[in-house]
Amino acid sequence: MQTFEQLGLSAALVKNLTQMGFVMPTPIQQKTIPFLIKEQKDLLAMAQTGTGKTAAFGLPLIELCDAQSSSTQALVLAPTRELCVQIMNDLVKFSQGVKNLNIVAVYGGASISDQIRQLKRGAQIVVATPGRLMDLMERKAVNIVNLKFAVLDEADEMLNMGFEEDIKTILKDTPAEKNVWLFSATMPAEIRRIASKYMNKPMELSVSKENFSNVNITHQFAVVAERERYAALKRIIDYNLDIFGLVFCRTKADTQSVAEKLIQDGYNADALHGDLSQQQRDKVMRSFRNKALQILVATDVAARGIDVDNITHVLHLNLPDEMEFYTHRSGRTARAGKLGTSIALVTMKEAFKIKQIEKSIQVKFERIKIPSGEEVCERKVLHLVHRLREVDTADDALQSMIPAVVEELKDLSKEEIITRFAYLEFNHLLDYYRGAPDLNQAEKREDFRPKRFEREDNFRSGDRERGDRGGDRSRHESASTGTKLFINLGKADGLDKGKLLGLVCDRSRIKKYSIGRIELKGVYSFLEVEPKAVDAVLKQLNGFDFKGRMIRIEVQGTEKRPAPRGR
Repeated sequence: MQTFEQLGLSAALVKNLTQMGFVMPTPIQQKTIPFLIKEQKDLLAMAQTGTGKTAAFGLPLIELCDAQSSSTQALVLAPTRELCVQIMNDLVKFSQGVKNLNIVAVYGGASISDQIRQLKRGAQIVVATPGRLMDLMERKAVNIVNLKFAVLDEADEMLNMGFEEDIKTILKDTPAEKNVWLFSATMPAEIRRIASKYMNKPMELSVSKENFSNVNITHQFAVVAERERYAALKRIIDYNLDIFGLVFCRTKADTQSVAEKLIQDGYNADALHGDLSQQQRDKVMRSFRNKALQILVATDVAARGIDVDNITHVLHLNLPDEMEFYTHRSGRTARAGKLGTSIALVTMKEAFKIKQIEKSIQVKFERIKIPSGEEVCERKVLHLVHRLREVDTADDALQSMIPAVVEELKDLSKEEIITRFAYLEFNHLLDYYRGAPDLNQAEKREDFRPKRFEREDNFRSGDRERGDRGGDRSRHESASTGTKLFINLGKADGLDKGKLLGLVCDRSRIKKYSIGRIELKGVYSFLEVEPKAVDAVLKQLNGFDFKGRMIRIEVQGTEKRPAPRGR
């Protein structure tokens, strides 16, 4: 194993790396740094995210760029704004105290006027997204005629995002005498075509498959029904008490929807996807880096460039369509030698993808069970007990109040105090998880049927469940035009949709056709009511005793419903 000193880096740069916590170079760094510094030839490298690519090309750039010249000598192209900013920040950190280099990032969604002003001051290294660089080239705001180095980072992703023509146009405008360094997780035919046209006999290298996966990551998966994905996600978050995680979804719409549901359910969460403005994206990332957010829900593309310390979990609400993206995702945890966990939620029909990933990146997945509601509650209670034992009682501020507290509780035994304290702390949590169903999907023959039959069965099942309410009921349920009400009754109270409908209509004396869609949950439900009937429902049901439980019903949005947050 070579050290950074042995790779040919200057003493000042090695000292800076040591202060930043870099101990030993990664395999991709060992292979590329000596070659790029000494040979200064074209390079075609295949390496996954998380293997240390930024330092692999960034350290040679810092060594080779001339700080005395204000001309742009190096261009780094990256697919996303986030990756652009991450690369710029890393290069700035690497060069501090080594060379006085001006490194500028230019990307869409930010003020182009501000970026033009920064470029006019002279930038030896420009980090850019292809689209914004093209805009700046058309405005004659960036000069790359003296370019010595062109770096294409995550080239396959840039092609996937439709930047092939932009990349070709940019490379055409660069001088013939330059070095092109291309890094890609995969090598599709398009990459080969670009290499053959714009690179001069490049050296090819790759990080072997055994290095693709971080050994500090534990890979797990759970099998759930399609309709239970979100419930399973919440269960995992609740069970892992100190989670600081990323949740991945396939689409921007799913990402936004899941984030909004988590926020509504009381979690510190937000979304990161391409439809957000740059200001919104920056705000979300600041909150996540500062741990003001506990959960960040992201798409694969938006998450490129997320380099945040101490991420404990990566949760895949859906597996990516491209298997290579799994490594990109999971590589966001277990950074800097720390441990991390990657958990995928799959249906029985998707279980084969786990085998594909295992084979592709040479890792072994562990199948886990989604914790039961009882297990979540028990874990949170025991965690509180542990905190109780560890609490610092040295502060004198409360000492004067203790005698009064002892006097107030003197007629209660220790067991009674503990019991009441636990119920007081976890009442909402216990209420939420009371009677919670098992979310784990068992292997059944019907799980392998085509999706169209699954949808038809769900429809028929819904018809049977609604059978006691007459044939017109399905029409009202699909209307979705009423006011949505929350009620703290559900399956755990022995109700089905028919019984809940009967209770609401009988008590408030309204017609059944006044009720639209009903969503029956474990310990609460939602129902849509015609606007003219809302007041009657609220007045007649609020405070009504149902089997020893006082009903609470309210218009959704006026108050948060009970959320499974025990801390």
